[in-house]
Amino acid sequence: MTIWVDADACPGVIREILFKASQRTKIPLTLVANHAQQTPRVPWITFVQVASGFDVADDEIVKRVQAGDLVITGDIPLAAEVIEKKALALNPRGELYTEENIKQRLNMRDFMDSMRSSGVPQSGGPPPLNAKDRQAFANQLDRYLAKAQ
Repeated sequence: MTIWVDADACPGVIREILFKASQRTKIPLTLVANHAQQTPRVPWITFVQVASGFDVADDEIVKRVQAGDLVITGDIPLAAEVIEKKALALNPRGELYTEENIKQRLNMRDFMDSMRSSGVPQSGGPPPLNAKDRQAFANQLDRYLAKAQ
């Protein structure tokens, strides 16, 4: 069982929660990104650097993820691929993507993408992470870790 992190867009505060959880439980944690990432110097926390390019880190995660693993990502298409492989996907705001909700999230993402490409003004994206988001993420992570041990 491994926790994979789509680290290019993962907020630092979420990485810190993950580092502490992995150090506490010794569950392997792997960050995947196309630029260098600092990680604690412990054997079960690793970093995989991939080449720059669209979805290169996502593709690497999909290639390596196994059923039962957890992937931390805000990327909905990546979450959908992970779920197809019987792994779990959790976004940095604490929302667990499931077989039941991923299709709706993909449809909404595609709708918003088509709105952007047609020139409809955007709202500026999601608000910054707040304490409630961090707590929701930590709670979902703790549920996963409790089942894993």
